[in-house]
Amino acid sequence: MPKLINLESAIDNTWQILEKDFEGSPTPNSLVPMSYFIANADAVLANGDIGVWLDSDDQPEDLPAEASTLPLIAVNFPKFIDGRGYSIARFVRERLSYEGDLRAIGDVLLDQLFFYKRCGFSSFLLRDEIDTERALAAFGDFGEVYQAANDQPKPLFLRR
Repeated sequence: MPKLINLESAIDNTWQILEKDFEGSPTPNSLVPMSYFIANADAVLANGDIGVWLDSDDQPEDLPAEASTLPLIAVNFPKFIDGRGYSIARFVRERLSYEGDLRAIGDVLLDQLFFYKRCGFSSFLLRDEIDTERALAAFGDFGEVYQAANDQPKPLFLRR
């Protein structure tokens, strides 16, 4: 069973990820695919206990502004080589001003946790073989960063 962590500890995963072709009415604590959310936004937003997940080929610009009120937005990394999820995360944080839980799901790798965090992710559904303690330690892999990102809006040369 995949393990869930936030930036500080292991946490219980109470959310169910619904398949991309899901039809019907989601139960509380369900993550619906973006296509379902767009087609049923009013019902999803009225529920309050429903989140949305985006695949790497979804366009976050298509999310309505009201998506910023959702309790959870997840971004799927279908394969390690597909880095579009990083851009989606920054868009959700910076353009939608999303302040809720932003979760990385799919092929979430240990050596990428520091970079997921930099893009604005706040929770991570880990692959089965990843040790939770090693994953939590990975957030501190680097002491100083040069580039601006969600977690540090100023580049190093402006922080001197």
